[in-house]
Amino acid sequence: MTTMLASAALLSGFASIGRRAVSMTCGGMTVYKHDWIGSAALARLPVSRYRAFLVVLIISVLAAAGSGAPAARADNPTIKIGLIPERNIFDQVARYETLAQYLSSKVDADFQLTMLSRYGNIVERIVGHEVQAAFLGSFTGGLASAQLSMEPVARPVNLDGTSTYFGRIFVRKDSGIETIDDMRGKRLALVERATTAGYVFPRAHLRTYGVEDLRTFFSVVRFWGSHDATVSAVLDGEADVGAAKNTVMDWRMRVDPRVKEELRILAVSPRVPSNGLFMSTLVEPGVKEQVRGLLLDLDKTAEGREILRKMEALRFEVTHTEDYGPVYDLAAKAGIDIESYSYTNR
Repeated sequence: MTTMLASAALLSGFASIGRRAVSMTCGGMTVYKHDWIGSAALARLPVSRYRAFLVVLIISVLAAAGSGAPAARADNPTIKIGLIPERNIFDQVARYETLAQYLSSKVDADFQLTMLSRYGNIVERIVGHEVQAAFLGSFTGGLASAQLSMEPVARPVNLDGTSTYFGRIFVRKDSGIETIDDMRGKRLALVERATTAGYVFPRAHLRTYGVEDLRTFFSVVRFWGSHDATVSAVLDGEADVGAAKNTVMDWRMRVDPRVKEELRILAVSPRVPSNGLFMSTLVEPGVKEQVRGLLLDLDKTAEGREILRKMEALRFEVTHTEDYGPVYDLAAKAGIDIESYSYTNR
């Protein structure tokens, strides 16, 4: 009966793909949830990869249904963790779902993952009490701290031993673009107006060369929705100049040799904090401290190390609001007041 119910829920979830609110629950645990799957990042996925994800998801749900995993207690609070779309949604869910399950098993709360359709949505989602926590990039983390008084809990240390990243501006090697002036009249691919590497840094960098209005300098300025999609746009000739974070671009280099062979990096930003976990002021302080302790101890157990492996991280480290100073500096150079910043992607 449990398997039948899981299958029915799964089919129901599939029926809503391409519309809104895909949410699949099994044994009291939300396996997958996305608030807007009809996004640019999803649209760029090959059909074969999309189908493969659905197959894996079916197997995961049915396995969970037959595992006898205890259902979440009805009196446990639900803490929804928002994930920003720095990669395509399937990769993002695969990286974080085991961590959400682990936290639910250790803390008196039910942790659920929610994909944010846009980077800046975190502000409105938290204000509306729809999301209680989120893994935020450096700029969205700065927004959450400045505008919502959220505090960082911890952030992962990358496989190279750093807990920071930097932005890159890049072009195709065969584009003939070498200077800022060469970019005039070209097509610019950005990520979102609430990203450091995918908007704030290129805006600040171009501003130092006298470029105040991107839309009059470039023939096309398009926001692709994820760092992954922006890299693909330039690689595939759909844009001439792109901006993205180094961690995503380096990941793409590992899985697609063309990225390293065919793209040239023209500029890099100062280092800023990697995506960290922020929690709302509505979350009980005791729960925050418990989550922080669990994250900091992940590398000490085999189960924790497997979670870190899926997240492509070595461990977690304590993170402070002061770590976001370089983000505020870049925003100022870009002419952005982070405390009052509100954005719309046009």
